[in-house]
Amino acid sequence: MDMRYLKDRYVNPYTDFGFKKLFGTEINKDLLISFINSLLHGKEVVKDLTYLNTEHLGTGESDRKAVFDVYCENENGEKILVEMQRGEQQFFKDRSLYYATFPIREQGQKGEWNYRLKAVYVIGILNFKFDKVHDNYYHHEVQLLDVETKDVFYDKLTFIYLEMPKFNKSEDELNGMFEKWLFVLRNLSRLMERPKALQERIFTRLFETAEIAKFTKVEYDAYEESLKVYRDWKNTIDTAELKGEKKGFKKGHKEGLEKGEKIGIEKGEKRKAIETALEMKADNEPIAKIMKYTKLTEEEINQLCESGVKREL
Repeated sequence: MDMRYLKDRYVNPYTDFGFKKLFGTEINKDLLISFINSLLHGKEVVKDLTYLNTEHLGTGESDRKAVFDVYCENENGEKILVEMQRGEQQFFKDRSLYYATFPIREQGQKGEWNYRLKAVYVIGILNFKFDKVHDNYYHHEVQLLDVETKDVFYDKLTFIYLEMPKFNKSEDELNGMFEKWLFVLRNLSRLMERPKALQERIFTRLFETAEIAKFTKVEYDAYEESLKVYRDWKNTIDTAELKGEKKGFKKGHKEGLEKGEKIGIEKGEKRKAIETALEMKADNEPIAKIMKYTKLTEEEINQLCESGVKREL
């Protein structure tokens, strides 16, 4: 393999190839188990995982097909979807809910069945921000709640969203496996060596798996193609954002000029009214007439006369 032009040492996990290389293969399922357990903070311990078919059709031929990045179940039969969301979609929350229906519906049984379901987890690793209000809140865990009591109504359907652009902790600030995993996902493709803070055995395995120099020729070619797709997509998004910023600037600039012009006109009109009022008062014109021609109030006219100077109210 010719590595002369290769700049990155580790695979980019935001590419299709990179994500599935790290989390979507049987040989590396220990990486996925560690990552999922770090998300659940000990509430659910996954000891083993079985990978399931990532392509699913609905119950009828006309139903749309869903293609998951990683789909698996733990030793208790609970279903876990893991998706890498590279860019914000208009109905991204709807998409998450739609995807969750597949592992729910496929649990249906023919004949007698009491409708008891296994838990379903939908994990979204987001390369964008969807919560514009809370800048430091990047770990969302969503369940069905009773609006009045705020109690969990149904604890077998959980959506976990990680807003990766909001996670900006440095290596020295990392606390626990959860933050270490987020740091790896956020920075892996930019690292040239393994950080000292990531000394756990699982990260030894991860960095060995992610090292591009150890790829076979077939793997390297597949990664290069996946990386090209990712870069093209990112360039498209960046270009659209730049155009949006320029459009917003022009709109804001225009609105600012219009607002400034309006304020200037209003100030000019008020100044002219004051000058007219003072001249009419000097000519002993009645207050009612001054009010009619200047649109000033009687109080404003009296204040002008008392001050004896031309000033802006």
